Amino acid sequence: MEREGTFTDSNYPVDRIYGGPEDAGQYPYTRGIHPGMYRDRFWTMRQYSGFGDARLTNERFKFMLEKGQTGLSMAFDLPTQIGHDPDSAPAEGEVGKVGVSIASIKDMATAFDGIPLGKVSTSMTINSTASTLLAYYIVVGEAQGYSSSQLRGTTQNDILKEYIARNTYIYPPKPSMRLIGDMIQYCSTDVPRWYPISISGYHMREAGCTATQEVAFTLANAIEYIKTCTDRGLNIDDFAPRLSFFFCCTIEFFEEVAKFRAARRIYAKILKERFGAQKPKSLQLKFHTQTSGESLTAQQPDNNIVRVAIQTMAAVAGGTQSLHTNSRDEALALPTEESAKIALRTQQIVAHESGLTKTVDPLAGSHYMEDLCSRMEEDVWGYLDRIDKMGGSVAAIERGFFQSEIRQNAYRLKKEADAGERILVGVNRYVDPDETQPSLLRIDDSVGEQQREVLAGLRASRDAAGVQSALSALASAADTDANLMPHIIRAARAQATTGEISNTLRGVFGEYTPREVF
Repeated sequence: MEREGTFTDSNYPVDRIYGGPEDAGQYPYTRGIHPGMYRDRFWTMRQYSGFGDARLTNERFKFMLEKGQTGLSMAFDLPTQIGHDPDSAPAEGEVGKVGVSIASIKDMATAFDGIPLGKVSTSMTINSTASTLLAYYIVVGEAQGYSSSQLRGTTQNDILKEYIARNTYIYPPKPSMRLIGDMIQYCSTDVPRWYPISISGYHMREAGCTATQEVAFTLANAIEYIKTCTDRGLNIDDFAPRLSFFFCCTIEFFEEVAKFRAARRIYAKILKERFGAQKPKSLQLKFHTQTSGESLTAQQPDNNIVRVAIQTMAAVAGGTQSLHTNSRDEALALPTEESAKIALRTQQIVAHESGLTKTVDPLAGSHYMEDLCSRMEEDVWGYLDRIDKMGGSVAAIERGFFQSEIRQNAYRLKKEADAGERILVGVNRYVDPDETQPSLLRIDDSVGEQQREVLAGLRASRDAAGVQSALSALASAADTDANLMPHIIRAARAQATTGEISNTLRGVFGEYTPREVF
């Protein structure tokens, strides 16, 4: 007779949750945003993919879906990220190298050929040109027979962290924030199942900040985005449920778990006490996690499989809603199919074999864990108070505060590694001088040539007058307070290119040049 419930391998019963007065699924959500967490449903396994041209990326998407991936995550090349077409001078040598080249609606249609957009969830790691890429996605969905209300996914769209740590910005902060506000407002009514922003601590952590700084700086940026929306009259409960977050998970296992628990608790209090949110879903910090690329080493790359496994377990113990696991060869090149498959299998093994998913918040009650959570919460509130006194995130960025804090900690970590005080296996301890490198995936410049040919064909076949009309309307709207999303969608539908749309907005907004911060 089959017993009901969940049991360990030795047949000990496992309760849904253990200890403490607070329950998962209840404010302030320290223990998880859903009562059952992974007992009810695993996180979305969303492997980051995209390289070369749209056809190659489509093949990788289908390969990963066949291997059990449950959501798509799209990487874009640098020209696409900063609004340059493949045939422009700034794009030379970079087309398709660190992600897929998406220069027009035609590329987006090819990337998702045979993949029904109404039935998959897609995350797009795109920021400065997020409005354009979302417009392409909406129009491709329409061509497949799906309305925008049926589309599910996320655009990263976090420009503040670009000024802080990553630098793929185009426009100055004010018009960039305006575009983000336009997207959040538009999606709240027209693309209601879409997360229009994923507020990202990941890149700041990879640049060198501590776990505490990652939470503090990410939540400070969230406050700035929320204020942008409430200042234009949006009701907090109309858009807050569709805000999402993106965190790094690195190798310090217990601290990473504490970080996720503390972040949920702090965010819930900010939304309730500062912004007056009423809906439970407005108070819940929903986040995607990626294991740490910076922690991976070019030396002895197979060791990275172990690093990623530990980081995967920390993300799961911390209660992530979706997860990307890095591949063993990412310190050297784009991941091969085999490496990407191992990274996905790592998630599947943790989900099905480790036992971590049998109970909610499995590390709660540990004296060490609870102490880490409390200390981190106190220090995050301290940072948020300092940033508030500066005038918020934008003012702190302009002063170079975030950048300075990150650089100081990155310097400390580097000094410790160089001195051997921070042990990196295979790098400064247990070195193997005779190691051989694995086979790597390389993207050559032929992709750039192919993309330039595709673009030339598009420009020759489209309605040039229709394109110009759509771009002129976009420029005119950018000079007003109108929401720009309908105009960007019109330009996408007319087959305007990524570079043409971006250049139209450059003509109105200008480009951002940061001041030197020492």
